[in-house]
Amino acid sequence: MARAAVLVMFFFVLSRALGLVREVVIGAQFGTSAELDSYLAAFRVPDLLFQLMAGGALASAFIPTFAVRLTRGGRAAAWRLASIVVNLVVVVMAAAAVVAMFAAPWLVDHILAPGFTPAQQALTVQLMRILMVSTILFAVSGLVMGALNAVQHFLLPAAAPVVYNLAIIGGALFLSPTMGVRGLAVGVLVGAAGHLLIQVPGLVHVGARYWPVFDRHDPGVREIAILMGPRVLGLAAVQLNFWVNTALASTLSPGHLAALSYGWLLMLLPQGVFAQAVATVAFPTFAAQIANNDLNAMRRTFSLTLRSILFLTMPAAVGLIVLATPLVTALFQRNAFTAESTALVVTALQFYTLGLIAHSVVEIVARAFYALHDTATPVSVGIGAMFVNVLLSFLLLLPMAQGGLALANSTATTLEMVLLLWLLRRRLGGLGGRALTSAVLRMAVASAVLGVVVWGWQHAPGLNAAWPVVLVCIPLGVIAYGLTAWLLGLEELQLVRRFLPRRWR
Repeated sequence: MARAAVLVMFFFVLSRALGLVREVVIGAQFGTSAELDSYLAAFRVPDLLFQLMAGGALASAFIPTFAVRLTRGGRAAAWRLASIVVNLVVVVMAAAAVVAMFAAPWLVDHILAPGFTPAQQALTVQLMRILMVSTILFAVSGLVMGALNAVQHFLLPAAAPVVYNLAIIGGALFLSPTMGVRGLAVGVLVGAAGHLLIQVPGLVHVGARYWPVFDRHDPGVREIAILMGPRVLGLAAVQLNFWVNTALASTLSPGHLAALSYGWLLMLLPQGVFAQAVATVAFPTFAAQIANNDLNAMRRTFSLTLRSILFLTMPAAVGLIVLATPLVTALFQRNAFTAESTALVVTALQFYTLGLIAHSVVEIVARAFYALHDTATPVSVGIGAMFVNVLLSFLLLLPMAQGGLALANSTATTLEMVLLLWLLRRRLGGLGGRALTSAVLRMAVASAVLGVVVWGWQHAPGLNAAWPVVLVCIPLGVIAYGLTAWLLGLEELQLVRRFLPRRWR
């Protein structure tokens, strides 16, 4: 699993780096403008349909079921099941997309962005209709990605987001100067097509087969539908949080919704590199271990993964909070992205980063439950977290603006993480409690040392410009954390080294 994790992590790093470049290019073109607010709001409906019908809900149910069919029925039976699911998803997604296109004006005016001006709402409707087409492409691509991961093929699925980001960057650079924010929407369409097509050679490589059948009564289809049910509710709760944030932010002055988006995406950089990459590799392993009724092996794999993720995300959270202002200034503050835009984004970023560890841990804990064929537990906890998030969003909006919306998200996710870990500990018969607690305390000390060192050097004489601060403080923080971890005898330092190629150890 270590080699696969290195490969996936490389592409996650590349994808996140390109995602950052994408946001820098978009920021230079649109800053925190009302036009960009419309573009971000337009994503909400397509993203909702994808997540509920073909994204995380379907993937979390499909991979374990596909793994069992592959183990017990053979490749032909597994790929027949995949074909049935793809065919059904395309039909359902196409129908849902058509309905959403017709309902777009009402959705924007009454639910999604009631605080937008009429001109902003009209632009949001146009963009939503363009983006809706990409949802169908992503539906198929997401299933292909899940199937390839289930047969331990990670290269092309991990490379697919790279193609997606390159297409949006191209749209921002070459289409937006003449088409405005509509150029970004076209870039999304091209990127969605590329996201699917780059994975096709992987299907050929693993010997995939396709059947043009719609057998709704296949036992695998029924199992996927049953497993999807609770997960759909959970993702609906997550999407409701995004919708509430969008609607509340639309009542603030232009740019606050864009600031939330920039802050959210910056927080997701380390979360994607460290947590999603490792969780992507671990999930099929969990599923295979459960298919073989080897709970002890899964417990060991989960413990290793959890400790590695905590070791990486704790210092990342401290570093993001301390370096927020120079980082946002260096990356974004140019052209249409002003100092006022920087201040808005920094506030959102710092409050979102308070939940970085929780978001990262939830990634792997939820997958552990899915591998156990238990989607109900994480979904129930997620729905509870959603209610907390929505309540806090309303309470914190007026006193803290976009910072309150970000803080509400971080608080709710932290509560979700704590409860899920407690429930999984009971399910697995332990998580290595004393060793885990001791390790977390030492990680916290090492992260505090990182924060003090970075803050001190950030305010050192001669480091006034943003880029020198960032370029000096990041490696300095890594050295301070690594050295402190070594002095404290953190075993996780050796665990992380296992994910590196031998020549780097």
